Formats: sequence, structure tokens, C-alpha cells
Amino acid sequence: MTQHLTERDVRGIAEYARIGLTEDEVSQMTVDLNAIIDSLEPITQYDLEGVEPTFHPIGSLSNVMREDVEMPGVSQDVALENAPKQQDECFLIPSILGEGGDR
Repeated sequence: MTQHLTERDVRGIAEYARIGLTEDEVSQMTVDLNAIIDSLEPITQYDLEGVEPTFHPIGSLSNVMREDVEMPGVSQDVALENAPKQQDECFLIPSILGEGGDR
């Protein structure tokens, strides 16, 4: 098996991804990632002479989002009509910090 990544590389990747790894995990991850890279080696065997690169699998699709159209919102009365508790035209919810009670 070829050594594509070193343990130092794996530590850098883990730090970048904010993943805490022990020394044993770094060693195992180095072996695993190198095995994954080796498993991709057959891709290099394809003859790609004259094949144009593809930048998007669906071709020239540029925007799949709908137009941003302004629509009427929900009125405050409708938004509050199913609230278990309300006060001063606002939702009244149990406090999760501090001394308790509704806020």
C-alpha cells in the first residue's frame, strides 16, 4: 500500500474538521484513508483523451432555485391563535434560564 497521507496530514485534516482523535485513532485513520485512496487507483486507468471536463452533472443548469417572489405573510392574530399562552400580542413561553416562570 502506498503512503499517500502521513499521520501529520491526518492530524491536520482532523484539526481542520474539528474532530478530536487519539493517537491510536490517528494511526488507524491514516491506514484507512490511504486504503481508500488506493481503492480509487483504477480510475486512473481510463483513457480520457479528448473527453471534455464536466463542471455540473446536469449540464448547463445554472439556477435550480425558484424566483424570490414576495407573498403575503401571516397576520399576528393568526400566528397567535393556537398559542397556549400569550401576553401583549406575543408568545408567552416557559423560562429555561434564570428563576423560572413564563417570559
